[in-house]
Amino acid sequence: MTSGTTMAGTIDSRSAVRAALKAGALGILVGMIPVVGVILTGGLAVFFYRRENGLVLPTALGARLGGAAGIVVFAFNALFIIPIIMFHAQQECIDSILRVAEKYGFNTATPEFQATVHNLFTPSGLAINFFGILIFAAIGGALASLWLRPRNTRL
Repeated sequence: MTSGTTMAGTIDSRSAVRAALKAGALGILVGMIPVVGVILTGGLAVFFYRRENGLVLPTALGARLGGAAGIVVFAFNALFIIPIIMFHAQQECIDSILRVAEKYGFNTATPEFQATVHNLFTPSGLAINFFGILIFAAIGGALASLWLRPRNTRL
């Protein structure tokens, strides 16, 4: 093992969990930027891991760590969405989302937009949301592990 890199397939699990939890907590806020926010969340997990350990993660481990941060983001979001579904308050939430979207200039009168918002509160919508977050956060983790690699400075 060279200084500053990890052996293939190994990762400090305690540091990885801490990095995923920190990135996931911040990812709730950053995740408000569609797609890019989730990618940044995965990248943040790799950044936090590297900052704590000083180790460079291989791309595959960076993707796994980013995916773990994505799971944390989904779990935090599910803590809010599942009670809404259980207490049958979907329509109130859908109306609130439509009002906010309308304030930001979205055309909320189209049936496609309304169907998309309504699907957020269905089990299939949650499943699609889970896999989307997982994939984009893993991509962010992989990109961050590539970006944070030491550069060869030979001239």
